Amino acid sequence: MHPSHLTKKNMLIAAALLSLAACSKPAPEEGAAPPAAVTVLKLQAAPVVLSDELPGRVAAFRTADIRPQVGGIVLRRQFEQGAEVKAGQKLFQLNPAPFQADVDSAAAALQHAVATANRASSQADRLKPLVEADAISRQAYDDAVAQREQAVATVAQARAALARRRLDLAFASIEAPIAGRIGSELVTEGALVGLADATPMARIQQIDKVYVDVRQPAAALAALQASGTGGADKLPVTILGADGQPHPVTGRILFSGISVDAGTGDAVIRVLVDNPQRQLLPGMFVRARIARAVQANGVLLPQQAVLHSSGGQAQAWVLDGTNKASLKPISVGDVIEHQYVVNGGLKAGETVVIEGQERLQPGATAAPQPWKPAVVATAAAAKAR
Repeated sequence: MHPSHLTKKNMLIAAALLSLAACSKPAPEEGAAPPAAVTVLKLQAAPVVLSDELPGRVAAFRTADIRPQVGGIVLRRQFEQGAEVKAGQKLFQLNPAPFQADVDSAAAALQHAVATANRASSQADRLKPLVEADAISRQAYDDAVAQREQAVATVAQARAALARRRLDLAFASIEAPIAGRIGSELVTEGALVGLADATPMARIQQIDKVYVDVRQPAAALAALQASGTGGADKLPVTILGADGQPHPVTGRILFSGISVDAGTGDAVIRVLVDNPQRQLLPGMFVRARIARAVQANGVLLPQQAVLHSSGGQAQAWVLDGTNKASLKPISVGDVIEHQYVVNGGLKAGETVVIEGQERLQPGATAAPQPWKPAVVATAAAAKAR
């Protein structure tokens, strides 16, 4: 065979061998998946106040119906309707003329009684030496002494009558018995008012502090009173408005004001609330957040960190010291400001995944970043702009 033919054949064989070698070489491995990015929170223990939100109604701290103590014609109103009034401030003026006439008459009667008493006293003094000298009978002297004593009593009676007439004259000027906010006038100028009137002239309500009467099932009353022995009466009570936002006022439970409604069986709890801005008005319906217990070392967990299995079991992803993830069953209770109170399964110091749980698998390694609450994140973004 010609040498050139051998060379070509050898080249073909070599190319075939190289091709087989290339086909038998294993394919390169795909790159490993990066750790899942998650946000985490390290749990911390802190005092946690457990509370209930209950409906309540506002009542004035003190209420006074303005009623006349004497009958007469209303001359004028001396207050601004809906304004704050002070104790002792003049509210209405009745016609004082009849009462002034009574005072003058009583003063005259007193003057007459004093003159009569002076005459009787002088008469008894003149007869005393005569009876001692047997110039007059003892009976005549005793009658003079009796007339003197009767005249003295008549003077005392006339003084009391004058004091009463002066008091009636003072009552013609009707004053506020308490300080507070006065409502509209219920009688007008020119009206005749009397002691037997069913309708008051006006009404004053003291609302710089108010009562909030809260209803709670009587079954929960024992627990509330038990916590009261530990100082729950000193725990603040938060009053919530219609929008759910707390009012800037504080309150405390008056355990002496607790009663049970016989019709509904609910316990009525009276809460004393400071109300310096007069935001709470009598008759207003509110909600009160009342503390029922305190956990000295409570643990709070954001709601988005809690998952629920198909059976309803609460769960949370936890990272260990090497950032490996595991899913743990937990027990949660009350919700406080979008955070669960942890009752079991987690403890302070553990690192819990808040966001990014969908990227995790048991035993997988995660890339944790500190979790920032939405309020903090929003404030940081605004500051950056």
